[in-house]
Amino acid sequence: MTRVSIPGIPQDSGAPVRAGVPEHGRVPKYYAVRIQLTELVSGLVVGQPLPTERELAERFGAARETVRQALRDLLLEGRLSRRGRGTVVAGPKLEQPLSLASYTEGVRRQGRRPGRSLIDLRSWPCPPRLAEELHLSPGEPVWHLERVLLADDERVGLESTYIAVARVPRLDVDFDPDSTFYGYLADRVGITFGDADERLETVLATPREALLIGTPPALPMLLIHRVSRDEKGGPFERVRSLYRGDRFSFSVHLAGDGRE
Repeated sequence: MTRVSIPGIPQDSGAPVRAGVPEHGRVPKYYAVRIQLTELVSGLVVGQPLPTERELAERFGAARETVRQALRDLLLEGRLSRRGRGTVVAGPKLEQPLSLASYTEGVRRQGRRPGRSLIDLRSWPCPPRLAEELHLSPGEPVWHLERVLLADDERVGLESTYIAVARVPRLDVDFDPDSTFYGYLADRVGITFGDADERLETVLATPREALLIGTPPALPMLLIHRVSRDEKGGPFERVRSLYRGDRFSFSVHLAGDGRE
C-alpha cells in the first residue's frame, strides 16, 4: 500500500478527499500510479502518444506490471486508446441524450459523422416474450435489423431492432441500412412516435458482440432496452442498443415540478 498526498487536501485534517483516495491516504500501488498517470494525460493533447511502459515505470518508480494495471484502468474509462502497439490520449466521449432523438441526431450534434454497417436483416417468427411486448401474436413475422453503429468510421456500438413485418412490409426493399431508421418510419411509412420506455444497464459484451464492435470482451458496455409506442399508444418496436463504455456517456434533462 502507498500513502498518497493530493495537493490542497490535507489528508489528516478530516477535509473532503478526492480522486478515490480514502481519508487515511493509503491506496494500492497501481492506484497511486494511476493518479500520477492521470495528471500526465491531462497535460497532453488528443492523439498524443504516451511514453512506453518501461519509461513510465522508471518515471513513477514502479514495476511495469503496476504501470500496466494503471494503464488498463484508463483504457477502460476511455481516457486512453490503443494505436498499433502504442497508447495514445483518447478524445472526449460521445454524449448521447436519453430521449426520442435518434442516434444520428445525437452524434451530429457533436460534430461527428454518424454511420451504420448492416449485419443482418431478416424476418422470423416472433417469440412469445417479444410478442407480448409488441402486442403481437406469437409466431407472427417480425423483422430483425442488426447494425454496427459508427462515428467517423469508428465502431462504437451494436443495435438490434425488432418490428412487425406487417408495419413495414418493404423494409428489406426500400430501406437504406446506413440511414436513420426513425427517419424512414416517419417519411416512408408514416409512423409517428408517441413515447418510449427505456432501461439502461452495464454489461460485458459477448464474444460475438466484441468481435463485431472491435473491442476486448472485458470492456464494459452500456446496454439500453427500448420499447417505442406510436401516437396512439401502441408499441411498435423493440430495440437493444449496446454502446462502448469507453466511448459513450448518456445525459438526461430533469425538470422540477415546483415542489421543495
